[in-house]
Amino acid sequence: QLQLVESGGGLVQPGGTLRLSCTASGDTLVTYTIGWFRQVPGKEREGISCIASLSTNTAYADSVKGRFTISRDYAKNTVYLQMINLNAEDTAVYYCAATSPTAYCPIVETSYNDWGQGTQVTVSS
Repeated sequence: QLQLVESGGGLVQPGGTLRLSCTASGDTLVTYTIGWFRQVPGKEREGISCIASLSTNTAYADSVKGRFTISRDYAKNTVYLQMINLNAEDTAVYYCAATSPTAYCPIVETSYNDWGQGTQVTVSS
C-alpha cells in the first residue's frame, strides 16, 4: 500500500526559500500523479501544484505560479516542491497526495486517494 511522507517544512523569513519533499514507500511514485495541497486552520484545503505520471505535464495555482516548482526524482522515489519568495500567505500545512496514472494534471482534492500527514510551513520574520 502506498504511503506518503512529507518533509522539508519549517520556519522561514519572508522572501525565503524552502524545498518540500514527498517520499513514497510501498510503491513507486513514478506510477502516480502527485499533487501538493495546503491548508490553513479554518479554511478549505487549497490545491497548489501537481505533476502527471504519464506525461511531463505540471500545473500550478495562480497563487504560487512563478514561485513554486514541482519536480520528480525517479531514483529517489520522491516528488519535490521548490518554493521561493515565500510570504506570510504561504503559511500552512502542506500535503502531498497521489492518484492513479493520468496524462493530465488535476489540482482538485477529490481527485486524489492517498495522502501524507503534512508538513508545517511558517513564513514569519
